[in-house]
Amino acid sequence: MDKNTWIGFLLIAAIIVGFTMLNRPSKEQLAERQRVHDSITAIRLMEAEAQRLSDSIRALTDTTTAEQPQQQSKPEEQWVTLQNEHLRLTLSTYGGAIQRAELPEYHASGDSVNPLCLFRADEASFGFTLITINNRILHTSNLVFTPVPCEEPNKAIMRLPGSTEDAYLDFVYELSEDYMVHLSLVPHNMQNELAQNVNSLDLQWRQLIPQQEKGRKFEERYAQLQYMLVGGDMEKLSESKDDSEKESARVKWIGYKDQFFSTVLIADEAFSSSEFRSTMQSRHSGYIKEYSTHTTVPFDITGKSITGMRFYCGPNHYHTLKAYDEGVAREERLHLNELVPLGWKIVSWINTALVIPMFDLFTGWGLHIGIVILLMTLVIKLIILPFVFVSYKSSAKMKALKPQLDAINEKYPAEKMQERQAATMQLYQQAGVSPMSGCLPMLFQFPVLMAMFWFLPTAIELRGKSLFWADDLSTYDAVFHWGFNIPLLGDHLSLFCLLMTICNIGYTYITMQSQATDPNMKFMKYMMYAMPLMFLFIFNDYAAGLSYYYLLSLFVTIIQTMIFRWTLDDEKMLAEIEENKKKKAGKPKSGFMERLEKMQREQQRLAREQAKAAAKRR
Repeated sequence: MDKNTWIGFLLIAAIIVGFTMLNRPSKEQLAERQRVHDSITAIRLMEAEAQRLSDSIRALTDTTTAEQPQQQSKPEEQWVTLQNEHLRLTLSTYGGAIQRAELPEYHASGDSVNPLCLFRADEASFGFTLITINNRILHTSNLVFTPVPCEEPNKAIMRLPGSTEDAYLDFVYELSEDYMVHLSLVPHNMQNELAQNVNSLDLQWRQLIPQQEKGRKFEERYAQLQYMLVGGDMEKLSESKDDSEKESARVKWIGYKDQFFSTVLIADEAFSSSEFRSTMQSRHSGYIKEYSTHTTVPFDITGKSITGMRFYCGPNHYHTLKAYDEGVAREERLHLNELVPLGWKIVSWINTALVIPMFDLFTGWGLHIGIVILLMTLVIKLIILPFVFVSYKSSAKMKALKPQLDAINEKYPAEKMQERQAATMQLYQQAGVSPMSGCLPMLFQFPVLMAMFWFLPTAIELRGKSLFWADDLSTYDAVFHWGFNIPLLGDHLSLFCLLMTICNIGYTYITMQSQATDPNMKFMKYMMYAMPLMFLFIFNDYAAGLSYYYLLSLFVTIIQTMIFRWTLDDEKMLAEIEENKKKKAGKPKSGFMERLEKMQREQQRLAREQAKAAAKRR
């Protein structure tokens, strides 16, 4: 070969080497390729293991013997029932878990015969992931358990047998006298069955929430996945949309909550590395939401330390849930009563300190629920009566001062607004009238109204209770259905809500007649009448018990107003105002009035200076 040929070969080699060097993957790229390769390998291994597991299960369920060719070898499913007067649980040998939970004391809306069912077999799944000593992955929900005879009442043992007779894993259920059942995972000689490095188990829990109430809108609003962290902090998933959450902190309990009922899983120690998901269900599915949880629990393969947890399957009743913290150290309290929504902090305080004790007192007398709400209305009105009287008297004085206020308005036109305000405030001070006194009763009434707003729609005591035409005070009392949806109003009209609206309009009319109003502010007058009409659209879907309470409250308020009007004499009030003027004529002004007048004088000075500056520029 000649010289040029050698040079050509060398150049080609150089190009190949250079190209190889330039395209050589970096360390990060090599690591990523290795990770992908490992992942693919792991997935293939899992698929192979899943296929082997599927083949094993198929072999157990589908193989037939030569003597009985049509008979399957899979054992027939068996059920074990645990029951007390409050709760009935059905356990299945397929998975060893609770297959059905019923509350004999309650019924679903529209069903007065069958007990209310929190979930059925096809609506829920609960199980653990087991890793065998040869790295096989098993799920207890796919395995067959054997019921073990137990002499103790309300106790059941579901046994998962191992490869030898003395190796097994027991699910031990113990039902208490109320709504709580304890589950213990008790391994026996499982060291040669399960992987030695296992110190925790993956737990998967899924449950569909069936629609139990007539008012789906409110049931969706109150249905929520809620959980408490170790330490007492509460967390919630969104109740109005699909939501998910990964929780790295330790979790004490997980609640699958409906409007009036909940299924709560409570750890003896704690759950860790938890993932939660809440999914909205279609309107015609018969379900409200689907909840799912993937978490881990500690597990001792030797059985020296037992893995334990509890299920609460029952109503969202405040005292029932609160009772689980009685006699318990503060740091160990469950705070399950947080499943009952009672409003913001100040509102929940009023509910727990006033509303709930008063409700318990009157219901404890055996009174009808309609009479109970009536008595609560009267008591609340008596408590705030002094403040309402002060407010009405102040409004009456304002009306008596209207001629003098009109005189001030004529003396000081709109261009002299600051002088008008100063003269008005001076008149108020001399007459002993405070324009802010009318807001005082609202300051006390509003938290109480909001407390009742939160309490009544979630009080399970109202569920199924009838009053007049309303069959169930916990939902709307529709008397008219028109078969199609009207925006904001819906497909029905609730009678208690309609009566409340009419009563509210009447109260607005009476209030407007007793107050001094500016004829130039007609728009505000119309707005005062528009507000009660807005409540018709807001409360049409709310609980009939809440609309009934507001109706009673407005009716009592109207009676109070009429009594105040009959007992307060305008001439006496004018004489009282003139007497106050005389008493305060020689007295020095209060510090507040002095500061207010000083601010007004300063504003007037600044306004004059600005006017002069503007005149010079022109």
